[in-house]
Amino acid sequence: MPYANINGTNLFYEDYGNGPAVMLTPGGRVDRNGLRPIGALIAQRCRVILHDRRNCGRSDIVIGGALSEQHIWAEEMAGLLQHLGITSVYAVGGSAGSRTSLTLAARHPELVKGSLIWEVSGGPRSGAVMAPGYYGQYIEAAERGGMAAVAATEFFAQRIVDNPSNRERLLAMDVQEFCTVMRRWSATFSRPNPVGDLTEDELKSITCPVFIFAGNTPDEVHHVSAAENALRLIPHADMRPSAWTHAEWDVIGQHDHTFPGIAATNRYAMKATVYAAELLKFIDKVEG
Repeated sequence: MPYANINGTNLFYEDYGNGPAVMLTPGGRVDRNGLRPIGALIAQRCRVILHDRRNCGRSDIVIGGALSEQHIWAEEMAGLLQHLGITSVYAVGGSAGSRTSLTLAARHPELVKGSLIWEVSGGPRSGAVMAPGYYGQYIEAAERGGMAAVAATEFFAQRIVDNPSNRERLLAMDVQEFCTVMRRWSATFSRPNPVGDLTEDELKSITCPVFIFAGNTPDEVHHVSAAENALRLIPHADMRPSAWTHAEWDVIGQHDHTFPGIAATNRYAMKATVYAAELLKFIDKVEG
C-alpha cells in the first residue's frame, strides 16, 4: 500500500474498488482502520479511498502550516485526490471526518459531488472539551520535557511505531515553534463555530447535496446542535435520525457517565451496515 507526497507531507493511503469515488475519513486523529468495514461493504460498487491524515496513523507528523489542522487535512485530501486523478468524490466521515469532509466540500466544490456525515462535531462546549486532548496535553509535555517528552506520549509514541521516520522528524522540531502552532490550532479549534472549525459562511457556501445523521443526547463533543446547524446552513442538506437508538447510546455513547464510551473507531464499525446502506442509496439518488 503506497504513500503519496502531498505538498511535502507523505500520506499513507489505500485505493480499491470500482465505481463512484468515495473518500472515507475517521474521527479524532485515529487511523483509517475503523472505516475499513464500510469500505468493504461498498467496494463492489464504489472506488474507496482510505488514508491517514497528517499526524495520524502511518502518515508523516508535520506540526506547521498557516491554516487550522482541520483545513490542512482538507487541503491535503484535495491534493491526494488530484494525485490519484480523481475529479469527483463523495466525502464521507464521522466526527472529525464529518467536519473535514464538509471543509473539503466548502473549499473544493469542484471536487465534491456529495457528502454523508455522522456524529457531527460542534456545539456550545465541543471545542473546549476536545482542545486539551487534541493540543493542550502536548503543549504541556513540550514545555515540561521538550520534544523527547512529546515523543514519549502515548499518541506520538504510536505514530513513531506506525512510521519510524516520525521519530527523527518529531525530535528535530523546535519546541517553541511546536507550541506556537499547537496553541494557534487550539485557539481556532475552540472557537464557537456552528460545526468544528467551519464558519457560517463556509457552511452556506457548500453547493453539493449533504446527507446528515442527527446527533445523540447526551454528547457534548458531537452536540445535537452541530448537525442541526449543518442542516440549517447548508443549502442542499437532508437529515435522518441517528444510527443509534437512545437505549444504545446510553450504554456505548460519548457522554459524561461512561465517557468516552465505546471508542469511535469501534462505534463506526458497529454501525457499518447502516452507514454503508445509506451511503449507497445517497449515491444512487445523486447519480440519478
